[in-house]
Amino acid sequence: MNRRLVLVRHGQTDYNKSGRMQGQLDTPLSAEGIAEAKSVASQIGEWDVSAVYSSDLTRAVDTARILADAWGLEVKTDRRLRETDLGDWTGASHEEVDHNYPGQRAYWRHAPNWAPPNAETRVEVATRAHSLVNELMETDVFDRGMVVMVAHGGTIGALTAQLLELPISHFSMFSGLGNVRWSQLMARQKFYGEGATMSPPAIDGSTVPHVPKKDRQWWKDPHWHLEGWNMSAAPGKAPVQTASPDEGGEDNLA
Repeated sequence: MNRRLVLVRHGQTDYNKSGRMQGQLDTPLSAEGIAEAKSVASQIGEWDVSAVYSSDLTRAVDTARILADAWGLEVKTDRRLRETDLGDWTGASHEEVDHNYPGQRAYWRHAPNWAPPNAETRVEVATRAHSLVNELMETDVFDRGMVVMVAHGGTIGALTAQLLELPISHFSMFSGLGNVRWSQLMARQKFYGEGATMSPPAIDGSTVPHVPKKDRQWWKDPHWHLEGWNMSAAPGKAPVQTASPDEGGEDNLA
């Protein structure tokens, strides 16, 4: 009944290395980024993955294809997994933004409902990516294995916060995601909801809400749990992701 989602950030690009803000610029992986993706792929090839989805931006697609090859899967792209549209800040360095928009980058990092000129907010990013997750929850793809989505630091941070139903003021707590590192979440059934009745009383007479089987479309309103943030597979060691489905910095946008 549990469903696992792994959100992987793309490999390094030259923009990452030089500290420039890519947003939705379609930049390729650097040689180091390709090597990073290949290294991770060699360590997680035994994961039980049913599907791989990716942002349609090149750096994400190429990372996704390298990882998907390890599982013998094709990559499905979806523009809802794109990085934040940074508007007038697109392509600028941190120093350029700080010079031209004093104080705004620092404020933006901690205000998910605020956006740079002609850009989108982190909440808007989370909502569009969340819609893809909701669509997949209505299918059997999670029943066949974990789902991997390759996207971008800002998108993954915002989506993770929204899946966990954190207050908007806490969205910025998920930051500093490294290249080819991931956020790992598990969806479980909530034990309350519309149509709930009271369960048979326990020995001490207490009861808890109980949802009848015919109403248990739990995937429409799941309870997401965070299994790990900024996770990696260390060389020479078993992958960090080891639990079975039944077991309980700086801007990412550079």
